[in-house]
This record gives sequence, C-alpha cells and structure tokens, in this order.
Amino acid sequence: MAVPYLIKTETPSIRRIWDIAWPIMISLFAQNIIGVTDTAFLGRVGEVELGAAAIGGLFYIILFMVGYGFTTGVQILIARRFGENNHDLIGKIFDNSFYFLTMTSLVVITLMNLFGESLLRVIVASDDIYKAAVAYLDYRIFGLFFATAGLLFRSFYTGITFTRYLSFSAILMACINIVLDYMLIFGKGGLPAMGISGAALASVISEACAMVFLAGISINKKRIKPFRLFRFAKPDLKLIRSTLEVSIFVMIQFVLSLSVWFVFFLIIEKMGERPLAISNIGRSVYMFLMIPGWALCSVTNTLVSNALGEGKPSLVLPITFKIMKFSVLSLLVVIIIAAFFPYQVLGLFTSDRELIEASISTYYVILSALFFFSNMSILFNAVLGTANTRITLLIEIITLVLYLTYTWLIAIKLHQPIGIVWTSEWIYAFFLGMLSLLYLKKGKWRDKKV
Repeated sequence: MAVPYLIKTETPSIRRIWDIAWPIMISLFAQNIIGVTDTAFLGRVGEVELGAAAIGGLFYIILFMVGYGFTTGVQILIARRFGENNHDLIGKIFDNSFYFLTMTSLVVITLMNLFGESLLRVIVASDDIYKAAVAYLDYRIFGLFFATAGLLFRSFYTGITFTRYLSFSAILMACINIVLDYMLIFGKGGLPAMGISGAALASVISEACAMVFLAGISINKKRIKPFRLFRFAKPDLKLIRSTLEVSIFVMIQFVLSLSVWFVFFLIIEKMGERPLAISNIGRSVYMFLMIPGWALCSVTNTLVSNALGEGKPSLVLPITFKIMKFSVLSLLVVIIIAAFFPYQVLGLFTSDRELIEASISTYYVILSALFFFSNMSILFNAVLGTANTRITLLIEIITLVLYLTYTWLIAIKLHQPIGIVWTSEWIYAFFLGMLSLLYLKKGKWRDKKV
C-alpha cells in the first residue's frame, strides 16, 4: 500500500534535511532536559549528589544502550523497508522488536536488583558517592522499560522520515520531569524531600507518560495505519533473529562506548570529588549542545538506508557530505553563542561560583570537541546506515582503545588538570571520522542486503 507522504530519496536539499531534523532536535532537547534538570537541581543539593548522579546516570545509560543499540538497528531496517515501499513488514518489525525489548528490559531490571549494589561497591571508591548512586539507581532502573519502548517509537518515526510526534512526546516528558524534579528533590507540593532518589523517580514517571502518549498517537492517527502497528501476532523468531543480525553489533558498540565513557568518569573519580563534579557539569553541557549533531546523525543513517533501499548507492556520499555542510553551519552558531556566555551556561548546572570558575577551561575544551565530533559522527552514521554494523563495531573498538589509552596516560600517569583530560574527546572524534571516511571511500558496502 502506498503512503501519500512518501518522498523518494535524492541528494537532499538543506530544507529537506531541516524538515526531518528539527523535530528530532526538539525531541533530543526535551529529553536532555531530564539530565540537565537533574544536574541543575542536584547541583544545589551538594557535590556528592552531583557526582553520584554522574556515576549512577552513566551506569543506567550503559544498560539503556542495549535498547538504544537494538532500536538503532530497527531504525536502519525500517528506513530500508520504507525505501523499498514495503510497509506491511515495517509493522511486523515494530511488533517483534517490542517483544524483544520488553523481555530484555525485564531481565536487566531483575539482574540489577540482584547484583547492582555489589557491582557499584567494587568500582566506586567514595563511600558517600556509592550510597547516593545506589539510592539513585534503586528508582531509576525501573524506567528502563518505558525508555526503551520510547526508543522503539523514535526508530519507527525516524525511519519513515515523519518525525513530528517525537517533539510533542519529548516536550511532554520534559515538562513533567521539571515539575516532578522540583517537587520530589526538595519536597514541594506536599511530597517528601527525596533528594537524589526524587530525581530518579521523576525521570521514570516522565518517561512513562511520554511512552503512553506515543502509543496513543500511533494507534489513533490515520496516516500511521498503513504500517499495521500493534497487530501483536505470535512472535516471529526468524524476524527477531534477522533484526538482531543487524542490531547486535550496534548494541555491543553502544554498550562498549558508554562503558568506556563510564571508565573515563571512574578515572576522573580517582582524581577527586571536585574534578568529578566539573566533569558531570561538562557531560551535561556536552550532551545538551550536541543536540543538533545527534539529530543530524539520525537523519544521516536514515537517508543513507532509504537511498540503499531504493537501489541508489551513488547518493550515499553526496547525502553524507550535504548533511556535514549543514552540521558545520548549525554547530558554528551554537558554539559561537555558547563561547560568549560561559558563566551563564555553567550557572544553569550549579550555583557554586567557585565550581563554575574551576569549570571554565574544561568548558572551552568541550566546545572545541563538539564541533569536531559532530561532523565526524555524521561520517560514522553514514557507515551505520549501510547496515554493515560489523564494520562500525570494529571502527568503534579501534577508536575506544586509542581514546582510553590517551585518557589514562594524561590523567593517571601525567596528572594533568581536568581540562586537559577532556582533550581525549578530540582523539576520539578524529579516529572515528577518519576510519569511517576510509571505509566509505574504499569499503564494500554498496551491495549489502538486509
């Protein structure tokens, strides 16, 4: 069945890139409000809570990356089927992916409740940060089901290049999270003051609300009906297996990448509570200002997969380079504005003037890394869009080994200040981009079938 808003892939205009990207940007902006709000409020509770939120949050995100990796593979497959005009199969991919994510999230939640505290005790040196991180994860882990279901909806809407509803759901989630964060962290509106636990519970409730919104929209909107979502037939193990053949390497890649970033923060934790607090603020700034870049990465792997689904591999490199040009323009605007207002930006995350002053050098290192990383990530996502996920995993492994080696050398062996330690992001971006470009130029990806 044809869908009236199907637009055949061609070398994209800036307008077309923007039409797909802006709802994703709003969605990512709103979703990042959760992390920003947690950091901003907890920065007013104390440095221990701020550091524990970094450790606990990264630990959760590593688990979350299992679902994120899987749904990235789903997005690639949906985009490929969309390019092929095979809409019935899109619904089957969606429903069977929901089965897989539900079972996976339940298993992970159970394992974390059994072994999570013991694992944190081994890897966190500070007793105070350990206790606060445990309190955070005791609530936060239950959001895994709602978060991964939300990711599945995002993979569907991005794969069909119809992203409008993503922005609505994310704005809803952000608004609920801001209100509940304030009420549950500080004990307002008759609710108990839960501190760091309140931040975690607020995140879980807001993610659940966003998931319910997207489910309701997807059931009731006529333009979504041709994709035949929510048929919930008997699980198709063959389809789940074929989806995993694409997704498994992305899952490993994302978990490995975030695990290494977790190790990065553990290395910093050995430097003291102040460098860890600075890095948590830096992480929030990094993730927040990278939103245009993340959106363009998602657009890249979708349009590349669409083009290959239409049998047009010659468009892959022109699409990629066009999106990189758009990235340069958008990131320059963001970074130049941010560079003129360091105190105001950092002041969003903490009211401690001394901590803000200590974070300035790291802030400018992060801004420079943002520009570089955004463009290199687009090249990497073009490789991802070809569905050669074994190659993306190999590229990631090589890059992470170099990244972690550099970080350990700078932080532990040479005892450099935290701003210098963050130059490791330059190393990561450079090798990620160069290896991806080499593969796009020389690799055998044009005839890849999925």
